[in-house]
Amino acid sequence: MSKKVLVVGVGNMGMSHALAYARIPEFDVVGVCTRHIAERELPAALAGAKRFAKYEEALAELKPDVVSINTLPDTHADYAIKALEAGAHVFVEKPLAETVESAQRVVDTARRTGKKLVVGYILRQHPSWIKFVEIARQLGSPLIFRMNLNQQSRGPNWDWHKRLMETFSPIVDCGVHYVDVMCQITPAKPIRVQAMGVRLTDEVPASMYNYGQLQVAFDDGSVGWYEAGWGPMMSETAFFVKDVIGPKGSVSIVMADGSGDVKSDDINAHTKTNQILWHHAALDAQNNPIRGDERFSMADEPDHDALCEREQRYLLKAIDENVDLSDHMDDAVKSLRIVIAADKSVRTGQVVTL
Repeated sequence: MSKKVLVVGVGNMGMSHALAYARIPEFDVVGVCTRHIAERELPAALAGAKRFAKYEEALAELKPDVVSINTLPDTHADYAIKALEAGAHVFVEKPLAETVESAQRVVDTARRTGKKLVVGYILRQHPSWIKFVEIARQLGSPLIFRMNLNQQSRGPNWDWHKRLMETFSPIVDCGVHYVDVMCQITPAKPIRVQAMGVRLTDEVPASMYNYGQLQVAFDDGSVGWYEAGWGPMMSETAFFVKDVIGPKGSVSIVMADGSGDVKSDDINAHTKTNQILWHHAALDAQNNPIRGDERFSMADEPDHDALCEREQRYLLKAIDENVDLSDHMDDAVKSLRIVIAADKSVRTGQVVTL
C-alpha cells in the first residue's frame, strides 16, 4: 500500500520534492498545503492532491504517513514536531530549526515517537559529493576546508533570498550543507567559531546581513572557512569553491572547460561537481611528484530534481527497512550548532566556543 504524503510548501524545493514523491510508486501525494493555495497552479502529476491553506487542518484531515516540510525555516521545528506527534514520518528541508534547542526538540520527538526524520542535506545523496568526502578522508590530519557559495541573485531568486533573510543569513541557511560536509570528513570535534558579516543592501532587514564568512576550528587542528552572499551585487568570480587540503594532498571540485557560462544563481550549479581533482602531495628525492593528479569526470551526475528523488527514496528505505537515523539526526543538530554560533559571532564580534 502506498504511503500517503502531505507536502507543505511548494516553492522551488517543495515542488521538486512533491514531484519526486509523484514519481515513486510507493508514495501517494494526497495533499498539498501552502499559503494562497487557491492562487496556485499545480502540475498534472499533483492534480489528485487535496489543497489546503492551513497546515493543522491538512494534518488532521489527511492523517498522512509522511509529511514533507518545505516552508520557511521559522516553521520547520513546529511543523515537524506536530507531524511526528500525529504519527507521521517527516522529511524537513534544512536548516532543521531556528535554534539548536528547537532542533534538539525535533530530534528528541522523533526518537520518542519512533518515527523517521530525514533532514534535507541533499549533498549526502549526491554520488559525486560522496566520492569527494571519500577522497578527503584519505588526506591525513589536520585538514583545511575551503568552501563558498555566493549567488548573484536576480529575478524570482532575489525575491526568495529576501524572504529567507527575514529569518536566516546566507551563512546559516546554506552553511549547514557545507559545514555538514566538513563534519562528515573529519571525526574531530568542532571547538571554536568566529565570523564576520556585512549588510550590502537596504532591501533586507536592518538586523540582517546578506554576506557572511565563518571560520571553524576542530580539536585535531583542522580549520575551515565558508562564505556565502546573496544579492544582485555579488560577484560571479570564484563563486563556487569546494576544496579540502591535508598532509597527503588535496581534493577539489572544479569546472571543466566549457562550463564558464554557469551562473551562480543556477540551482543545478549548487550541487553539480563537473569534475573532482585529486592532487597527491608525495614527492621523490628530487621533489618531483611521485603520482600525477587524478581527475574524475562527473558528467553523468544526477540533476537537482533527480537528487530530490534520491532524498525521498532514502526516506522510503529508512521507513521500510527501519534504518537507524541517529547519526543523521545528530549531525543535523551539530552542523546547525556551528552555523548558529557563527551568526552569534557576527552579531557580537566575539569568538564563540562550542
